[in-house]
Amino acid sequence: MPLWFAVLALLALLWAGNAAASITVTDDFGNDIRLDKPARRIISLSPHTTELLYAAGAGPYVIGVSNYSNYPLAALQVTSVGRISAVDIEKILTLKPDLILAWRSGNSASQLQQLRSFGLPVFESQPADYATIATSLERLGALSGTDEQGRKAAADFRMRWQALSRNYRDRKPVNVFYQIWGRPLMTLNGKHMVSTVLRTCGGTNIFGDLPQLAPHVSLESVIAANPEAILAPDDAKDHPLDEWRQFGKMKAVIAGNLFTVNADWLNRPGPRVLDATEEVCKMLDTVRSRRQPG
Repeated sequence: MPLWFAVLALLALLWAGNAAASITVTDDFGNDIRLDKPARRIISLSPHTTELLYAAGAGPYVIGVSNYSNYPLAALQVTSVGRISAVDIEKILTLKPDLILAWRSGNSASQLQQLRSFGLPVFESQPADYATIATSLERLGALSGTDEQGRKAAADFRMRWQALSRNYRDRKPVNVFYQIWGRPLMTLNGKHMVSTVLRTCGGTNIFGDLPQLAPHVSLESVIAANPEAILAPDDAKDHPLDEWRQFGKMKAVIAGNLFTVNADWLNRPGPRVLDATEEVCKMLDTVRSRRQPG
């Protein structure tokens, strides 16, 4: 065999080995994320990506998190890299990460671009349905080399999600207003994961057709829509449900269908959204049980 041929064959084998060792996944916005080896220094820039990483088995490799990353408890011991909307770029660079997990609608687009300009791989996450949460667990497991745990977490998630879907798919519809903020009055549209939860439970988001993900709405528009139930996060400090009690002709007020939901479960598109789904579905069943016959 000629020497040159043997050298080419060896180079081809080395290239094939490197290609096999590299990891490529696609994030929620179609961006390919390529790593030469599993990530061992991961920074999470939102609470939901922190939860996804830990669920996928990548917790030991998380070296930095955003504020509000309070679950699981182990995340509280990880170095903070600042606020979700304004992370500390200098601190992030000091930590020398090999993977960044970002939240498209929560993090600053210019800061994410800045991180990319330093050659850092940025995986943008924004699940709007259960299927994407499940594949997120698989993809993050692949990126961190915890494939088996990621696949198992995804399988368990799908099994529970499908059971909930079967259980509630024939429920009668309930019109719902979900208030995320009081002043200004804000909600979420039909493209948000919260609306997916409502649909699973037989709920209809009264502002689902609005184009903005988190639109401002008027008090008058809510009263005109006259929802059968009003939901608000349990971490709201302005006691939003109390404000609605003065509108005694609204269906939700007449029937007493004013509910607080676990904000961390519902607002974060991570594994615990299934706990939120169970909670919301039970609330909407309560609404149905209070309907007057006829």
